[in-house]
Amino acid sequence: MIDHMGIAVSNIERSRTFYEAALGALGMSVQMEATPEQTESGGTALGFGVPGEKIFWIADEERPGEGTHVAFRADTRAQVDAFHARGLEAGGRDNGTPGLRPHYGPNYYAAFVYDPDGANIEAVCYAAE
Repeated sequence: MIDHMGIAVSNIERSRTFYEAALGALGMSVQMEATPEQTESGGTALGFGVPGEKIFWIADEERPGEGTHVAFRADTRAQVDAFHARGLEAGGRDNGTPGLRPHYGPNYYAAFVYDPDGANIEAVCYAAE
């Protein structure tokens, strides 16, 4: 079970705009902001989640890494569709339009968007409809 995870971003404000839009479609928002004075490495960090939970962090104190992939669970296929649309509207790049991916499972409905730094961000729903 994952408690929380984080990725490095090159521009915290640009990435904040992207993630607020894309993750907002999944019911997530910024739950905590740590200033450079509050972090170990001197950068800004934003914790996304739902009230009481900060499961996904972005921070600008390290260099973004290639090959980063994060998949967020969606409750409905409509949320996956909204994640993709809002992610693109907020500056992301398409990496796979919403749809079934039967090679991953019979009800694996997902969409993929590259964030502003090229991380592959996914929303997936396992519901039959």
